[in-house]
Amino acid sequence: MRKPEKPIISVSGVRGEIGVSLDVRGITQFAMAFGTFVGGRTVVIGRDSRTSSPTLRHAVLAGLFATGCHVIDVGLCPTPTILLMAKTLHAYGSITITASHNPVEWNGIEFAAASGNLLTEAERNELMRIYETESFTLAPWNEQGILEIYEDATTHHLNQILCASWFDADTVREADMKVAIDAGNGAGSVISPTLLRELGCRIVELNCVADGHFRRAAEPTPDALGELCETVRTSGADIGFAHDGDADRLVVVTERGVPLSGESTLAFVADFILSKTKGDIVATVSTSRMLDDIVTNHGVTLHRTKVGVGWVVEKMREVGAIIGGEGTGGIIYPDVHYTTDGIASIAAITQYLAESGGTVTQLVENMPHYEMCRKKLEIPSQEVATQIVDLALQLYKETCEVESEPSLELTDGVKRVWRDRWVNIRKSGTEPVIRVFSEAPTSEEAEQLCDETLETLTKLMKQISC
Repeated sequence: MRKPEKPIISVSGVRGEIGVSLDVRGITQFAMAFGTFVGGRTVVIGRDSRTSSPTLRHAVLAGLFATGCHVIDVGLCPTPTILLMAKTLHAYGSITITASHNPVEWNGIEFAAASGNLLTEAERNELMRIYETESFTLAPWNEQGILEIYEDATTHHLNQILCASWFDADTVREADMKVAIDAGNGAGSVISPTLLRELGCRIVELNCVADGHFRRAAEPTPDALGELCETVRTSGADIGFAHDGDADRLVVVTERGVPLSGESTLAFVADFILSKTKGDIVATVSTSRMLDDIVTNHGVTLHRTKVGVGWVVEKMREVGAIIGGEGTGGIIYPDVHYTTDGIASIAAITQYLAESGGTVTQLVENMPHYEMCRKKLEIPSQEVATQIVDLALQLYKETCEVESEPSLELTDGVKRVWRDRWVNIRKSGTEPVIRVFSEAPTSEEAEQLCDETLETLTKLMKQISC
C-alpha cells in the first residue's frame, strides 16, 4: 500500500499510518473539535486492541478534557459495543479508537453523535468546520473534563443480542454446534468466544488474544483465512467465523473449510431476518445482486445507498428497514443498535444454520449464485483519485450515448450496469486507493470486467501524471 502523507478523513472518521500520516497532535485537535461539537458534555470512548491505541487514547482524552467533557471510558471493546454503550449511557457523543479492517500499522478515530448514532452529513460538516477553523471552545481551569471508567460494556452488549426479537438462544443450544472462531487478535477476542459459550457451542479459538499483534490481515478476506479454513477442516467444526480488527464485520467459513466473502454474510442474515418478519432492507450500490433475488422471494423492497455505514443507517431510518448492511460482512440490526455488529451476526447465522437442519454448504447452494471480483488501484492522493473517477465518468458517458448498454448509476462513484453484470468504481474513504467491484454470472467474466476497468483507470492516471 502506498503511504499517504496526510490522514484520510472520511465518513468513517480519521485514519492514517502511525508515525507517517497520523500523529497525536492531529488526534488531539480532532478531539478538541469533537468536544466543542458536543458542547463539552458526556462522551463515551473505547478502543480496539492495536498497540498504538493506548497512545491515541491519551491524545483523545487530552482534547476532550480541554473542552470540558465528562469522559466515560469503556475500555478495550468492539466498535459496536462502544456505540451501544454511548446509547445506553445517554452520551452526547462517542469516539472509537480503531482502524477497523486497515493493516496493523494503521489507526484512527471514529465519531458518533448523541446516543451512539453515526454522524449525519450535516453533523460531519459541522465537525470538520470546527476542526479546520480551529474554533475550539476550551474550558477554564476549574471546568476541565473528568474521567469515569465503565467495566461492563461487553456484558451489556451480549444481553442486548440475546434479547433481540429475532433470536432464540435455545434453538442454537439444542443444535450443539462446534464452531471455530478467529478474532484476528482484535477486539472481537474479548466478546465473541463468550457469546458462543453462552450459546452452548463447542468452540475452537484461533487468534483470540487481544494483544494487537495481528497474525493475519485485519481484513478477513478469503485469502487471509487459510489457518481458519484448515482449523475448521481438521477439527470437524460445523462452521468457522472470522472478525476484522474491531469486530464490526463477520465472515463465514463452511464446514468444508471454504471461505466465503462478506456478501454471503449479508445474504444469510437478510434471508434469516426476512423469514422472521417482513420489511424493507438497505444495502450499498456495490453489494451483490443476490439481495435483489432474496427480496423478490420475500416480497419486500431493497434500497441502495452510497458505500459507508452512515449512508446505510440514514436510509434505514428513513424507510424503517428491518436490516441493512454492506458486502464487507458488516450488518446493522436495529433491534440491537444502528451500527454494523459482527457479534450479533454470529447469533443470527448460528440460529439460521440451526433452523436449516443442514450444513453451511447447503445454505450456500440454496442462495442465488453470482461471482464477484474486487480489486483496487493504488493512487498517490485522494485528489488524484477524484480526478480519475471524473475522467472515467466522462468516458463512460460518451459510450452510453452510442450504446444501449450499459446504463450508468451515479449513487456512489460510477456504476455501469448490464442485464446480467455490473462494475462499480469509487474512491475509497479509508485507504489511498480506487476500488473496483464487479459481478457477473461466472468468476472469469467478473474478473475480466474488473481487469478491463482497471486498465482504463491506469491509462487515465497516466494522463493526469503527464
